[in-house]
Amino acid sequence: MENKNHIVIVSAVRTPFSRFDSAMAVIPSIDLGMMVMKEVIQRVGVKPSEVDDIYYGSCIPAEVALETDVPARQATLLAGFPEENISVSLDRACCSSLTALRFGVMSIRAGEAKIAMAVGSENMPRTPHLAPGLRSGTRLGHIKLIDCLFELGYQAKGFNPVAKDAGEVAVEYGVTREMQDEWALGSQEKYAKAFAGGKFKVGEELMPVVIPQKKGDPIVIDKDESPRKTSMEALAKLKTIYGSPTVTAGNAPPISAGASAILFMTREEAEERGLKPLATIVATVASATAPRGIATIPAHTIEKVLSRAEMTIDQMDMIEINEAFAAMPLVSTKLLAGGDEKKWKELRDKTNVNGGAIAIGHPVGASAARITMTMAYELRRRGGGYGVASICGGLAQGEAVVVKV
Repeated sequence: MENKNHIVIVSAVRTPFSRFDSAMAVIPSIDLGMMVMKEVIQRVGVKPSEVDDIYYGSCIPAEVALETDVPARQATLLAGFPEENISVSLDRACCSSLTALRFGVMSIRAGEAKIAMAVGSENMPRTPHLAPGLRSGTRLGHIKLIDCLFELGYQAKGFNPVAKDAGEVAVEYGVTREMQDEWALGSQEKYAKAFAGGKFKVGEELMPVVIPQKKGDPIVIDKDESPRKTSMEALAKLKTIYGSPTVTAGNAPPISAGASAILFMTREEAEERGLKPLATIVATVASATAPRGIATIPAHTIEKVLSRAEMTIDQMDMIEINEAFAAMPLVSTKLLAGGDEKKWKELRDKTNVNGGAIAIGHPVGASAARITMTMAYELRRRGGGYGVASICGGLAQGEAVVVKV
């Protein structure tokens, strides 16, 4: 029997995820966040004043800094939320929008909120170069510019690029470059099949982004821009990146812009409003491990959230593991299988069934909410079931959620 205190998702939406050279590249991430915030409540007739807490994830601070920070506050006001609205900007790397969901769940359970929203927004192609020291002046010599996207800056403080750690750990677990390329090709093919079948469409998971032009009709972006046709031969020709033994541009996701939003409340509140839940949030958790173990953290986080839900991986009808690199779903499903080759294949077969970030894109702050809603919508198409979604974040952080549809 469903408990009226259970927390349910009543609306979930995202923008298309862009290519690097997209028309979306000029839109501030705050504006992308504003778009999904307005859309997610309009779909279910919830007023801005009725949303008690908004948690907003974004993790490329250099891009947000172009609007002088405080993205959650700016986005809520621009989206028409009241001045009294409570919002929090947070950064837990790629985990951020699932962290936002977890914080909202905690807020509702604590009695601090009836309705909460989790948002994630990022525009990676818009990230500026930085000129450190320029404010104090350079009397003679060249000005140095820093690209924050290159290696994500981790080496500045002595950490490895995540691609290097992920690739090395993958090899240690027997996950080869060829296996990662095969997964990447599968991600593209699964997405293409899902898209052809109408699974990624406006009005369900997607909303369009409309970009007005000074002359002529506006540009309308209504589908993900990065999916592409490829082959094992083409993937095999690509060079590895950032010193990784296995990671290439082909088995990693593109650099993207995009935003996601999830609206949730208690089942009792949803029933009073006549809203049919998309999914019930069964459990949420965070985790972390040694930075080098980033390819393993989705597995550890899934084990932790399943323990909290008092469930097993065999009870999950679907699994979503964000494709930060192909190494992540491959290493993590192998760990979850406990060395059983047959079980490993079974877990791979129900992971990212409609493709993942390698095809869709990975605007880092928005991706965790994206994998959650992608899974929930697919479970609904299948008539219900349980699913677990997990994502890794920079320097081996993790978030996971179990949902029931």
